Amino acid sequence: MPGCTNEAMSLHLEEIASAVAPGAHTVLLLDQAGGHTTWNLVVPANITLLPLPARSPELNPVENLWRFMRDNWLGNRVFTTYADILEHCCDAWRSFIDQPWRIMFIGLRTWAHRS
Repeated sequence: MPGCTNEAMSLHLEEIASAVAPGAHTVLLLDQAGGHTTWNLVVPANITLLPLPARSPELNPVENLWRFMRDNWLGNRVFTTYADILEHCCDAWRSFIDQPWRIMFIGLRTWAHRS
């Protein structure tokens, strides 16, 4: 599903909900993108959405993940077709998720663990 629509986000939440252990509940941090804050979004009962404050990328660890992907696989490229873009992005994502230690390191916010 290449578009960021209400339907796509609802399906994404449904997929996340199916991975939550039975009887458990999950909190999902979201930025303030339009597809994340629409009033008619279908949110499964085992998920609570927690929106981050607007214009605060420093609170969103995924921003560093996207930067890493751009720097290592997606930046400075010329794509000839939309299908080429999708294929390249999927390859980059598969390469990235094969490195869970790197994801944990990049997403770590040292300032959040100071006492």
